Amino acid sequence: MIEDVLAQVAVSPWALPLMFLLVVGDAFLVLIPGEAAVTIFGALAVSTGSPPLAAVIGVAGAAALMGDVGCYLIGRWVGLDRWRWMRAQRVQSAFGWARDRLDRRTAVVLFTARFIPFARLAVNLTAGAARISAPRYFLVAGLAAFGWAAYQALIGAAVAALVPGGPVVAVIVSVVVAVGVGLLIDVVSTRRGKRAARGKS
Repeated sequence: MIEDVLAQVAVSPWALPLMFLLVVGDAFLVLIPGEAAVTIFGALAVSTGSPPLAAVIGVAGAAALMGDVGCYLIGRWVGLDRWRWMRAQRVQSAFGWARDRLDRRTAVVLFTARFIPFARLAVNLTAGAARISAPRYFLVAGLAAFGWAAYQALIGAAVAALVPGGPVVAVIVSVVVAVGVGLLIDVVSTRRGKRAARGKS
């Protein structure tokens, strides 16, 4: 039953538009499962043959770039303290963290932040508020968006190719693997940030 539903979703003409909307939304609200959607469709591309893996990566990359550029433009036009949620101490600390790193390693920070949900929101808003050159931002953000899309989709594709059991198992395992890798990246980046802070003090 679930396998049939997944197969129908994979061939639906709404599959890629739905993934596009989830990925764009994920750039603004980390609770939206954009990453999981890309991983799921990557798994379905291998286990059911549809949608094509290249299309999954292309659509996800374009959506990720659109979401990131949207955050950049909000930061550029609105700043970092216009709305109440922006003035919360934790959020302002995240903006300060992002600004400090953008000042030192702009390209590296923009690229790596795409793989860390809350960090990418803070970094993209701060990049806009700091008025980082738009052409430079678009170039790095584009590379990061399509690199991220390929990474997420290929996790799903690799799991579907290696783990037997059909699309249901492929989807479940690929999401678990993607979440696990994401948490690991988050932990490593947090520890590095703490070490850098201790080194300054």
